[in-house]
Amino acid sequence: MQLQLLPQTFAVCQLQDTSQINWQLPLYFFSKTADELSLVCPEADLPAAVLQCERGWRALKICGTLDFGLVGILAKISGLLAEAGISIFAVSTYNTDYILIKAAHLDKAVTALSINGYQITA
Repeated sequence: MQLQLLPQTFAVCQLQDTSQINWQLPLYFFSKTADELSLVCPEADLPAAVLQCERGWRALKICGTLDFGLVGILAKISGLLAEAGISIFAVSTYNTDYILIKAAHLDKAVTALSINGYQITA
């Protein structure tokens, strides 16, 4: 399976409202629940007002469109990274999944995935 390393460094944030989000930018992951508003975005596009923010994440995108009937793709990747002692933040879209890893652990994550058959491109 092929993974693409995205070039940006990301931030995972909690927001009070959505007024400062520039929805025209190409890459945002947004979620809303009864308890919170969360945003994952490139650090360069981070809104000025956030309640909490965790910076320094890199993202691996699972290449291709994943059929909803597929089982265990994210579980396998997260399991390999867990065995290597690397925590993740996962984001799923309609078509695919993204695995965010702290930048400090990126080389170790790439090694763990590569030795287990994953091809990682930039």
